[in-house]
Amino acid sequence: MSEPTTSAAEELDAFLGDPEEPGGWFSRERCLDLDEQEAFPADICRRLDEWGLPGHYVPAEHGGRLTDYATLLEVMRTLARRDLTVAIGHGKTYLGGICVWVAGTPEQAAALGADIRAGLPVSLGLTERAHGSDLLAGEVHATAGETGWLVDGEKWLINNATRGSLLSLLTRTDPAGGPRGFSILLVDKRTLDPATYHHLPKVRTHGIRGADISGIRFTRAAVSRSALVGPQGGGLEIVLKALQLTRTMCAALSLGAADQGLRIAADFAARRELYGRRLVELPQARRVLGTAAADVLLHEALGTVAARLVHTQTDEMSVTAAVTKYLLPSGTEDVLTRLTRVLGARAFLKGVHAHGAFQKVERDHRIVGMFDGNTLVNLTSLVNQFRALVRGRRRGTGDVAGARAAYDLSAPLPRLDPGRLSLVARRGSGVLAGLEAGVARLEELAGQQPALAPAATAARRLAAATDQVHQEMEQWQGLAGDIPAAAFDAARRYALCHAGAVCVGLFTHSAPLFTHTSAQPLWQDGLWLRAALDRVLDRLGDTGARDDEAYDALLEHMSATRRAGELFSLRPHRQPAPQGAPQADATTARN
Repeated sequence: MSEPTTSAAEELDAFLGDPEEPGGWFSRERCLDLDEQEAFPADICRRLDEWGLPGHYVPAEHGGRLTDYATLLEVMRTLARRDLTVAIGHGKTYLGGICVWVAGTPEQAAALGADIRAGLPVSLGLTERAHGSDLLAGEVHATAGETGWLVDGEKWLINNATRGSLLSLLTRTDPAGGPRGFSILLVDKRTLDPATYHHLPKVRTHGIRGADISGIRFTRAAVSRSALVGPQGGGLEIVLKALQLTRTMCAALSLGAADQGLRIAADFAARRELYGRRLVELPQARRVLGTAAADVLLHEALGTVAARLVHTQTDEMSVTAAVTKYLLPSGTEDVLTRLTRVLGARAFLKGVHAHGAFQKVERDHRIVGMFDGNTLVNLTSLVNQFRALVRGRRRGTGDVAGARAAYDLSAPLPRLDPGRLSLVARRGSGVLAGLEAGVARLEELAGQQPALAPAATAARRLAAATDQVHQEMEQWQGLAGDIPAAAFDAARRYALCHAGAVCVGLFTHSAPLFTHTSAQPLWQDGLWLRAALDRVLDRLGDTGARDDEAYDALLEHMSATRRAGELFSLRPHRQPAPQGAPQADATTARN
């Protein structure tokens, strides 16, 4: 087997250059200045267009470069690691086009793909001022006429509502509303009478201050009948299926934010001296940094596999997306909060350590949990699928083969078939259906390689916890009305078990790929798996002893990768060398 590559992400990282370069076009200093001015990073986005980033938002069959979501995840993680405002502001075009990729005609998709590749921003108009995430209450409506639709109403808190040239609009096409009362219209503002729409003022935000978070109001805006995406009345279903893809891709934003926050805190701890010792040598600081590092790798494993499951286990994305969108933003918020204890006052100060970048990334990331469905929305989605998940667990169904294909990072991914997206994972979860076999395989490997014994023991504890969680879920099947707190807690615990199962599957299927690479120390004795499973078990309330030895080893590896100019990651990734500095020898990170 050959080592998988993330060449597009590394190419983008090289193009972005050294973030510490004074006066650099995409330097950390410049991003902080734009944040202070609450200015949209237009010049940076233009350079990204020139590099070809918009092509990554367009599926290859529609003329773009998007062939697999795992590559898109790594590309967007790279951008988010540099600056979340830019990643969110530019990446919104992917979100704006997703309904067309899921349900549009080939002609619609080809035309939109050409517009996106040409650099035209696209936005997604879902939310309204009075209704938030309650999409069924939406009041923006379209009245059918002889040649098309007349659109009236207001969408609010829309990313790129003002800058975007096109807008995928969820609109009420049946006055009675209901699940079949809404449709998607791809509104091209270039063709509208300017007197029939106007943009709402930019909303000032605590984080991503420069982003175009605004709105748009329509007054009998004439839209062509050809703007209808999918069947009339199919808008809500199209949106819910499309959000399974966008929620999964939100993982990139959280991963990039965590990369940046962890690096800032680790650099500070390595240099700061207290009581005659470096901060990184003090037990409490080491504990915080070590558990944060473990969480970053846990989240990376989940995000990486989730992006591959888009292709290999498409009909279970209703579960995968909800788990990923719940765990990564909330988990990264927790990581950044804990890291403030290492940085102290410098976590909140501007222009001090790392130009004050930590306070920006911490502010910026808070909004990620709100995108495409907040924490309660995603936990509710899991609760609503408890019946199918419990039944699938009892029957041993679920797409285990699809999960295994996602775990093997050397396996080619099939083209995504959006027609396989489903609102419910009817056969249950293949990820958890395959957990017992994964644990047995890990125990077999531990018999041959004793250093894997701690990981195998942790995996067996995870399997026991998973059995217990499914027993808890049984009493909450088929809930109607208000969801009790205990059911939400069962969904939270289910998500953690899913993440742990992903880690076991990823390790048992892909560890040999990383022999003789800079990531080998993380894989050879199950180091990252031990740490990740320990974090899952701790958050599940497992009372066993914590694996402090694994956290210490993670810190040593993180220091080595930093010296070698590599990203702290499960997969090798060269980072841009500081301007004027020679590239470090990658073997430094292996020794």
